[in-house]
Amino acid sequence: MKKYFLLMRLDKPIGFMLLFWPCAWGFAIISSERPIDDHWLTSLFLFFIGSILMRSAGCVYNDIIDKKIDQKVSRTKFRQLASGKISTSKAWILTIFLSLVSLIILFQFNIIAIIFGLSSGILIALYPFMKRITYWPQLFLGIVFNWGVILSYLVFNNQINLEIILIYISAILWTLGYDTIYGLQDIYDDIKIGVKSTSLKFKKSIKEFLSVVYLLSFALIIIVSILIVKEIKFIFIFYLLPLSLLIYQVQSVDIQKSYKNLSLFKLNNYYGLSIFLIQIFIFNHA
Repeated sequence: MKKYFLLMRLDKPIGFMLLFWPCAWGFAIISSERPIDDHWLTSLFLFFIGSILMRSAGCVYNDIIDKKIDQKVSRTKFRQLASGKISTSKAWILTIFLSLVSLIILFQFNIIAIIFGLSSGILIALYPFMKRITYWPQLFLGIVFNWGVILSYLVFNNQINLEIILIYISAILWTLGYDTIYGLQDIYDDIKIGVKSTSLKFKKSIKEFLSVVYLLSFALIIIVSILIVKEIKFIFIFYLLPLSLLIYQVQSVDIQKSYKNLSLFKLNNYYGLSIFLIQIFIFNHA
């Protein structure tokens, strides 16, 4: 069982937490429109379980598609599929199983949410191939990875609004930033293999690139909060902590220090959590 545990990356919860937090941001916006009741709490829990399942399924599927690439990268050559510890056929069975359980959770929601959730399937299937054709796979990941932001809103509403669209764009830019930091671990192997990424594209101006995407992402968070609460000074004080986490990442990133970049990447779990808690507080106590 340990092999499958590692294959699903359950030893690295940062992945499913980064998938869950943007969904939670959507729930925070919903809390500004309706009470935090049993339906809200149950749905939030289902999204958390769904985040674990979908991230696990995504990791297994990605390892299947990238098996030959992983064998050539020092960081990934010991993964369960790349090292031959688990067969590709068993990995496919696991992917299908995890996807089916995820569907069971999705089917607990309304028909609009179900259709929207299912529509992400083709994007998920395409993602592993993006690094082969574009320097922007991190942007594509952001589009796919944060689908749950809009999905969470549709669980309670028949249509989306401006605030949820802005939060979705903010989450995409946030993912673009932190996954670029994560990708710095592999840039030298990527050059040899011919794999593309924003980490490689902006390696000479990494701080400037992160500054732009993080600033835009954070600005959208503030704009959404102002639209809901309508108080600028009151809001900004609460967001100083998550802002400091982004600034620290930009100042500390170093393409020569893989371990440090990994630590910076993991800080985004606290960023996602802090945004959620701040939004819940100000949207319900302003």
